[in-house]
Amino acid sequence: MVSLVAKWLPDVFSLVLARDIAGVVYALTRICAMEYIKAMGSAFEIIAEPNRRAILSLLVSSQQSVGEIERELRMPQPTVSKHLRVLRDAGFVESTVDAQRRLYRLKPEPFREVDVWLAQFRRFWSTHVDALERHLDRMEPSTATKRKTRR
Repeated sequence: MVSLVAKWLPDVFSLVLARDIAGVVYALTRICAMEYIKAMGSAFEIIAEPNRRAILSLLVSSQQSVGEIERELRMPQPTVSKHLRVLRDAGFVESTVDAQRRLYRLKPEPFREVDVWLAQFRRFWSTHVDALERHLDRMEPSTATKRKTRR
């Protein structure tokens, strides 16, 4: 079995496999993790582009045709089509044909994957947001009093 698996792995890993199975399990886990990180990196690269984010924000409310996106965002049609193709290829949007126009809508799956990845970082900002909320709640009564005296 070792030789069968080693045949499929690069030479670097075949030496590790022959010596230490635990090291290979770690290496394979690391390879999978790296592929996951690469996928998230590409998802973030896709949504990092401001025009694509604008298109995604527009599609949150409802499905739109290329012409509607073009008019709403004041972008040339080739630019809109290019960004929609990138978003479609990455799985962020899907299209359907309605008569002579193509309607685009969001697909939730890639956003769930990004959300899962971001979940590990929420603890960093949720405590700060909670502290800000408590601070604003404490300020509210004094602000209301100041407003009354100014009238």
